[in-house]
Amino acid sequence: MNTTPRSDRKVLIIGGGIGGLAAALALARKGIRIELLEQAEKIGEIGAGIQLAANAFAALDALGVGEAARGRAVFTDYIQLRDAIDCSNIARVDVGQAYRERFGNPYAVIHRADIHLSILEAVQDHPLIEFRTATRVEKLEQDDQGVTVIDQHGERHRADAVIGCDGVKSAIRAALIGDEPRVTGHVVYRAVVDVENMPKDLQVNAPVVWAGPHCHLVHYPLRGGQQYNLVVTFHSREKEVWGVRDGSKEEVLSYFEGIHPMPHQMLDRPDSWKRWATADRDPVEHWSFGRATLLGDAAHPMTQYIAQGACQALEDAVALGAAVEAADGDFEAAFKLYEQARIPRTARVLYGARDMGRVYHAKGVDRFVRNTLWVGRTQEQFYDALQWLHGWRAERALSPTPWL
Repeated sequence: MNTTPRSDRKVLIIGGGIGGLAAALALARKGIRIELLEQAEKIGEIGAGIQLAANAFAALDALGVGEAARGRAVFTDYIQLRDAIDCSNIARVDVGQAYRERFGNPYAVIHRADIHLSILEAVQDHPLIEFRTATRVEKLEQDDQGVTVIDQHGERHRADAVIGCDGVKSAIRAALIGDEPRVTGHVVYRAVVDVENMPKDLQVNAPVVWAGPHCHLVHYPLRGGQQYNLVVTFHSREKEVWGVRDGSKEEVLSYFEGIHPMPHQMLDRPDSWKRWATADRDPVEHWSFGRATLLGDAAHPMTQYIAQGACQALEDAVALGAAVEAADGDFEAAFKLYEQARIPRTARVLYGARDMGRVYHAKGVDRFVRNTLWVGRTQEQFYDALQWLHGWRAERALSPTPWL
């Protein structure tokens, strides 16, 4: 057991996204000094909307930023899955009062920049957290006394431990594990449109998924209903390389022939699209090695089909803080506790996302089967099925069953 007082301990956090900020805040609240290295020139967040289930709000509350996030979120009435060919309802889960009573927190949607800002404000106010932007980590070294990361300028940054929160193309993961991503062949287009440009019959206070053959569409409100987030996904005809670039309306339209006019009308609304070629990674048995560990997309990049990527990063941060406290600042011991709690859970979420992608994109007879899966299911039965995921509790963050 390391006997150095926590206030004299320092951790390097690589990456200033949602997971990195949450990790910095979680550890600083335990009295750990933080140096956060971000490769971008300024701390910020790109992208469009994300969904926050009750487990995300439980984590945000544990980090002390739940109310800030609630103030920027849109609380939805339900989640709905519809057939994009005939517009029939496949499943609908109410996420109003009954959901809050069951899980202790709401279900909401929020612009990615707004959730990032809600954590950033608390991080910027914390005296134990230091930022360094325009710093790209290229190499990791560690010894019995600590870790050193080397940036693009050759500068060496020394600390007692390092946490790789540097996303899907993590330099820290490459140094620790060196595995290859699994490119899915699925392409995601994302855009935000103002409410005035959103079709009236689609202006509903809910995330709605339109499931089609080898494709699907999603929409939900953002920023008090003044904007709508649009997401379309399809199986690409091309051999995809993991990455982001500008997209084209022509490509999108070429993949959505045969879709009912009601969801199809969304495709004409955005002025510009961002195009993501998606990937995940197979779960690993260990992501902690000595004084180094991973968090969020660096640890368990997953597809978007159950809207849990950011939620799981927030859970990670809370669990990491709990592990450091339980191990009394012994980082090697803490990181082992952390991964023991988080690897089985995040692997289950990752596998669940893959499975849901297959459900969304069913065609032919598989589509007929999908459309009968939830017929007759009560809201309480939906909640029972979601308990393991949405019922996560911060006080049980290190438990193998944190939802009980």
